Amino acid sequence: MADREVRIAGGIVAGLVTLGVAEAVSVLISPDSTPLQAVGAWVVDHTPDGFREWVIGLVGTNDKLLLFVSMGVVAVVLAAVAGLAERERRPLGSILFAVFGLLAVLAALGRPAAAWTWAIPAILGTAAGILVLRSLIRRLAEFREGGDETPAESDSTEASSTQRRQVMRWLAVTGAAAVAAGVAGRIIGLRSRDVSAERADVQLPTPTSAEPPIDPGADLKLPGLTPYLTSNSDFYRIDTALTVPQVSKDDWSLRIHGMVDHEIRLSYADLAARTPIERLITLTCVSNPVGGDLIGNARWLGYRLDELIAQAGPHPDADMVLSRSIDGFTAGSPLAVLTDGRDAMLAVGMNGEPLPTAHGYPARLVVPGLYGYVSATKWVTELEITRFDRAEAFWTKRGWSARGPIKTECRIDTPRGRNLSPGKVTIAGVAWAQHRGIRGVEVRIDQGDWQPARLAAAPSIDSWVQWAFDWDAPAGSGVHTVWARATDGTGETQTDQQQDVVPDGATGYPSLTVRIG
Repeated sequence: MADREVRIAGGIVAGLVTLGVAEAVSVLISPDSTPLQAVGAWVVDHTPDGFREWVIGLVGTNDKLLLFVSMGVVAVVLAAVAGLAERERRPLGSILFAVFGLLAVLAALGRPAAAWTWAIPAILGTAAGILVLRSLIRRLAEFREGGDETPAESDSTEASSTQRRQVMRWLAVTGAAAVAAGVAGRIIGLRSRDVSAERADVQLPTPTSAEPPIDPGADLKLPGLTPYLTSNSDFYRIDTALTVPQVSKDDWSLRIHGMVDHEIRLSYADLAARTPIERLITLTCVSNPVGGDLIGNARWLGYRLDELIAQAGPHPDADMVLSRSIDGFTAGSPLAVLTDGRDAMLAVGMNGEPLPTAHGYPARLVVPGLYGYVSATKWVTELEITRFDRAEAFWTKRGWSARGPIKTECRIDTPRGRNLSPGKVTIAGVAWAQHRGIRGVEVRIDQGDWQPARLAAAPSIDSWVQWAFDWDAPAGSGVHTVWARATDGTGETQTDQQQDVVPDGATGYPSLTVRIG
């Protein structure tokens, strides 16, 4: 193997050492203090909205996996370049490592929950990586000098080959040790903070105001149609947390402060003295495209937000509640919406279980009628009563609408095949207009007349409704486009105007193209 390939491999191994040592050291500090975690969080915070929405549209909820894979590829390329540069223009490779380390330190210290100790993993990891890189170059230099002194050319070639094998073995052992240290550090760090066992032992309170059993007519149970109730495992997850925060209920508290008569702080144990409610509520992500699946319906258990806010005594001129997550994410909700009598809640249960950690355990916000980016804060720790002209939330700082009411929309779930047989074809889907309800859904074939679909039972105006339409598809008629539109409980029909998700949610009619044989 030529020196060039050895230097590339050495740079990559030095990069692995940097990340591995940082992961191992983070066990003593925080999993979020590692370079990949800190830099990844910085990327999430500073990614242009258009590109972010394009990625979500392309890979959906796998956006975080794509980010980690992309960062890994970039890290390998940069480490390889540093390995080449260190030999040709020493100490340029070491400088590249140092620059990366500095950026990782700044990214880590810039996180909302960071302490000064969060700089330590990147510093020690970078130092170890530079040490490995310089050690490699020194070994190569020594071998080259030794080879030059060998009188016989064949002996020199054999010695050089042996020396390179020795270097590669050293690199292989070092790289394997770095990977092992990194994996072990990540696993130990996550397990030491894992709250899944605690969550499994949580006994949910019995609501005095419980949601009645779901009307069997709410689920049409048609093949290909989304179930009325979304399981916890299938519920969409879109947030800014690269790894799921692990928050113990014993450490959690909710602080309500700002423009209030008196600040209050509630522990998880304090909630036991309050009266819980249980409600069916559909949550929708503002990034959901027309016909998209970033929406889910669940039975939520929690405590009324209007009662919690009233206890603090909000000032008359306040108009916003800025909720804050343990990971620093913020959402700005209209105070009037949270206190107008709707079932906005501090949720602790989901579909009969304690909140899954990925969905906000031990507590999150659930607000019917608002997109998640302005209301559905997971792992919530603060409610600041303030004003829209004094504070901006995470996404509103990036150009999104400040108030985020959910629009009247529908989706076509079935048929899923594009080549259909003539005769009866059942077209079905779901429609939603949280806190307004759905009055009707209509279907149109090509440019024909709009025809009413049948609606399933609607247990709540805060949840979606299933619908179905039976079409007598004519034989041999070729390609057809199926359209759908919903009308909400106020009589407003969703618009046909096509709009992207930015700045306040997508609009337009969902459609499906089929061929009738």
